[in-house]
Amino acid sequence: MSLKKATVIIILILLIDQISKIYIKTNFMLGEEVPVFNWFRILFVENEGMAWGAKIPGQYGKLALTLFRIVAIAGIGYWLWDSVRKHMPRVLIISIAFIFSGALGNIIDSVFYGIIFNDSYRQVATLFPPDGGYGTLFHGKVVDMLSFPLWEGYLPEWLPFWGGQWFTFFDPVFNVADTAISIGVGILLVFNKQAFPKKKMEDTIAEKNQAEVNRVERED
Repeated sequence: MSLKKATVIIILILLIDQISKIYIKTNFMLGEEVPVFNWFRILFVENEGMAWGAKIPGQYGKLALTLFRIVAIAGIGYWLWDSVRKHMPRVLIISIAFIFSGALGNIIDSVFYGIIFNDSYRQVATLFPPDGGYGTLFHGKVVDMLSFPLWEGYLPEWLPFWGGQWFTFFDPVFNVADTAISIGVGILLVFNKQAFPKKKMEDTIAEKNQAEVNRVERED
């Protein structure tokens, strides 16, 4: 698979991700929700950029997280380029493209959203507000909106520890970028043998070694 085709996948996912986030940010107040089905709703929340809404404590925690994510995506980008260069299996390149696009989509939020949007608390945010954004560069919050509460209800009383408590199965709220990352990782897990064919890698190493031996023999 060519790098051009992988780039097309990345751009499409990024467009869907950013268009959906900008729409939510400019049409919903923080915490506002719209039920679609019993098991699916649009719910606008924001987080510092870590899974499950977690954040690094301290004055520079958010900055450290954003910088780490930038370094990580640089590594993923190199992995994608190197995989294309080595003609690795299509399934591997597709999965890396999904992971890269998802990580980049959330980094855009973390880097820029603090300066291009104002706050969404008790108001609908404005894109490029005249009075400035709610934060500074590298201190934006990631926009999430996809909620799938597949089951909600009180747990049976006989259950230890949690009996009688209200419980929601699959409580996290996420976005298109998160979905892309999950799909990419899922592809790697399900198609692990196709993505990392051991025999092909061994043959490639053997061919390189043989080529080196031939070169040395010619020089002698």
